[in-house]
Amino acid sequence: MIGCLVIHGYTGGPYELKPLTEYLKEHTNWEINTPTLPGHGEKLALEGTTHDKWITAAEKSLQQMKKKYDQIYLIGFSMGGMIAVYLAAKYKVDKLVLLATAGKYLSFKQISLDLGQVIMDAFKGTLKENKLFMHYKKKLRSVPMKANIEFLKLLKFTRKYLKNVESPVLIAQGHMDGMVPYRTAYYLEKEIPSQKKEVVFFERSRHLICLGSDKDTLNTMVYQFLSQPENQEV
Repeated sequence: MIGCLVIHGYTGGPYELKPLTEYLKEHTNWEINTPTLPGHGEKLALEGTTHDKWITAAEKSLQQMKKKYDQIYLIGFSMGGMIAVYLAAKYKVDKLVLLATAGKYLSFKQISLDLGQVIMDAFKGTLKENKLFMHYKKKLRSVPMKANIEFLKLLKFTRKYLKNVESPVLIAQGHMDGMVPYRTAYYLEKEIPSQKKEVVFFERSRHLICLGSDKDTLNTMVYQFLSQPENQEV
């Protein structure tokens, strides 16, 4: 039997990956586990949470799955991707999927373009129709500065484990990602020494890659990557 642990991103929750997890549940008999990290979820409560707590929560979920299943797959989105990197390096999981993983950079160019669109929509009186603005507006009010520092600490801690990942890995990245630019995918590919690696770019996708225009293609690609026999070339 197969267990699949899916780890969401910073200030997010399992809802960020719901189209993908629902697809996998529909097309497989795997256990799909999507834990909510401390302080995260639909209602944020990040005051007092730390990067250690986020990592520990995901690690405990993985340890429980390893007791039950012979094969373990890991899927991580954004910050969750870096937590998945750490877990894959430590526990040698069978396969790893990294989605818009926050490995190193911020895309200041795309952030500027997105900000420009927000300003234009504000002038036109259509700001409420800007999905990107409405998504992050709620979060800005409920994310303490200390939590952002903990996020950076997590990236620093997990980054050194990239060189210890040996699992077959699929790296998916959106070209229009305003948080993690597409070149980060090349950085991850270079740092991860796995023999089997695949990097895929989605032209229309922003940071919330599982909720974007390319989600159907992404779902199929992740499923195919995880389902293919290990002796088959990636």
